[in-house]
Amino acid sequence: MRLLFDQNLSRRLVDQLRDAFPGSLHVAGAGLDSATDEEVWEYAGTHGLLLVSKDSDFRQLAFLHGPPPKVLWLRLGNASTLAVLNVLLDSIEAIERFVMTEEESLLVLPTE
Repeated sequence: MRLLFDQNLSRRLVDQLRDAFPGSLHVAGAGLDSATDEEVWEYAGTHGLLLVSKDSDFRQLAFLHGPPPKVLWLRLGNASTLAVLNVLLDSIEAIERFVMTEEESLLVLPTE
């Protein structure tokens, strides 16, 4: 399962999560650093990537269009990269289950 990290997340996550999510990308690494939300959405869907963002705009696109792509919305506020990393590592099984479901388009983490 490959992730596409939105601009609002650290580029370092790609390297830090290489073992857990091989082949993942950051929008900057995909040449999308100045792309619109719709362009990022289209890229993720076309390339089979799970879109990871702290931006509620992608949550709205997930409700409006449905998958693909699927969206992982991180509700962490102004959290450190380490906090984001830990949430993703602690949620690998939940993310895998989410990816396997056909009807779900949005996963919200953390689930409090």
